[in-house]
Amino acid sequence: MFFANLPCCLIGMEACGSAHFWARKLQGFGHTVRLMAPQFVKPYVKTNKNDVADAEAICEAVARPNMRFVPVKTVEQQAVLALHRARQGFVRARTAQANQIRGLLGEFGLVIPQGITNIAQCVPALIEDASNELPGSFRLLIQRLTDHLKELDRQVDELETLIKVWHRANDASRKLAEIPGIGPITASALVASVGDAKCFTNGRQLAAWLGLVPRQHSSGGKSTLLGISKRGDSYLRTLMVHGARAVVRYSANKKDPSSAWLQSLQARRHKNVAVVALANRNARIVWALLTQGRTFRPDYPPAVAGA
Repeated sequence: MFFANLPCCLIGMEACGSAHFWARKLQGFGHTVRLMAPQFVKPYVKTNKNDVADAEAICEAVARPNMRFVPVKTVEQQAVLALHRARQGFVRARTAQANQIRGLLGEFGLVIPQGITNIAQCVPALIEDASNELPGSFRLLIQRLTDHLKELDRQVDELETLIKVWHRANDASRKLAEIPGIGPITASALVASVGDAKCFTNGRQLAAWLGLVPRQHSSGGKSTLLGISKRGDSYLRTLMVHGARAVVRYSANKKDPSSAWLQSLQARRHKNVAVVALANRNARIVWALLTQGRTFRPDYPPAVAGA
């Protein structure tokens, strides 16, 4: 009731657990809410950490003209991101389970070829083979673990289906999926995470938010660029990089301008550099499509700088 009776004002909050929920509630009372990443608030803490010092730091940070704010997510965006987080957890559990099965069988000299699909294909034959001298209890254990692996795989498929259903119903997500290297999973995650792309001044800010730009260690007028900063959401960055890696893999025999650019880049730099460069480029294209409401055009002419 305190905020309901308070005159409309600017409220600053750290982007932490349940912050988006309270931001929506406070916006419903007419307040202007600004969420900030905790690492941007910490430099304004002048003394030891306590509630009073934190509140003072938040008030100081929210008034800075160049402060970067976190867009408040809607209920729909948070629901879609929950699907992505659950799917990511099942994928990790599936990988761990597959590695455990592979390792346990390796202790008995049974080696399974690389690839998670080979486990489901090879394990049943190994269990039924009487010549490998596996104990009966161990055979039952491997069967139990294999059944668990199949259940995790089923959960991943069902969550992917739900994500694709949301993707097909969202115009912005469908537009992003037309970009080479971005599929329904990546497109839906980007739309749900970015929200209003106009919060970013340009495409490079979005790429920097994803951690796809070089990290700097410059001083004395000398620019020193290092590897990518790896800031922001590691899940989004992983999707962008893996999608770009697939495009780079099949670009060798193509003649379109994008493939020619990738071939020229790979002739000068390492393949991984080309992959990250393409992911950075795709991030800037994502910003352009979301802010300008356009559809992807592979033949779009690049802007020519004026004289």
